[in-house]
Amino acid sequence: MAGTLLGGALASPAAAAEASDLPDYAPIPSASLGPALNADGYFVGQIKGNLYWVTDAYYQAMFLTTREGVVLVDAPPTIGHNLLRAIDDVTRANGMPSQVTHLVYSHSHADHIGASALFGKQVIRVGHSETRRILRRAADPNRPEPTETFDDNYVLTVGGERLELAYHGPNHSPDNIYIYAPGQATLMLVDVLFPGWVPFKNLAVSEDIPDWINAHDIALGYPWKTLVGGHLGRLGVRADAVLQKQYITDLKAEVTSVIGSLDPTPYFQKYGTTGNSWAIFKTYLNAVAEQAAAPVTSKYVGTLAAADVFTVDNASVLLESVRIDNGILGPFGIHA
Repeated sequence: MAGTLLGGALASPAAAAEASDLPDYAPIPSASLGPALNADGYFVGQIKGNLYWVTDAYYQAMFLTTREGVVLVDAPPTIGHNLLRAIDDVTRANGMPSQVTHLVYSHSHADHIGASALFGKQVIRVGHSETRRILRRAADPNRPEPTETFDDNYVLTVGGERLELAYHGPNHSPDNIYIYAPGQATLMLVDVLFPGWVPFKNLAVSEDIPDWINAHDIALGYPWKTLVGGHLGRLGVRADAVLQKQYITDLKAEVTSVIGSLDPTPYFQKYGTTGNSWAIFKTYLNAVAEQAAAPVTSKYVGTLAAADVFTVDNASVLLESVRIDNGILGPFGIHA
């Protein structure tokens, strides 16, 4: 299935790599894996009542079926036309209309809403006002601007079903929102929590690391039982959020400790005489990230999937946040 998904991107021989040249990683814990996909490469399942989710094991979307039509949350392009197939699967079975009348954007990023155009011009698109600004600048025909926007809170009621949209400030992106289905005790928060896995590279390529970390507590402040995180193959429970928060806490503690103790002398000796300041920074900070990541990786391998894949990358971006946002500068602090 991965070959089908990525085939277009790897069509050029220059982009390909021999499998034997690629690194090996630790096995994925069985608890981190989601349900099996069907022959078309997707899984669709009920969360509770009329609330459903769909995944291709890389990305996730959520939808509500109502007597007035379907409310879809996000439209990841990797799922693409399988969103339509999944909705048809469900509505044929429950007798609800299959027409998507509303499409909620979690945020502006193309990997989560890049199939929005599949749903036509008549659908009502709902998103944060910052999402509209970003998409207006992007001018991407696959991501039409939201037609209805809000700044703080928005209640979407369709056919007796309710979604509560809230903006609590920037985190992963300047416009990322919280989407809560109170009747189903389900929270959709994208690119913050990754149930069963460590966060994607560089803490999900998040733009505001302190507020991304704070989003864990905001999420836990909602009374949800089920989480849709937007990525990978399974849903989350509250224990997943607590575990990821501990992973981040452990990694930040290690980063803070190592930058306060790792001797920079060899790096200055090697590169200082040549005047290569960037080489000093790069090699020293890389060493800090690698040393900080090592005990955290060892602790979480076998518990959180891909701990050995992305923990060094996550340590690197957390290190920059510790330096720039928290003022813990190590050898690059106030000169004596």
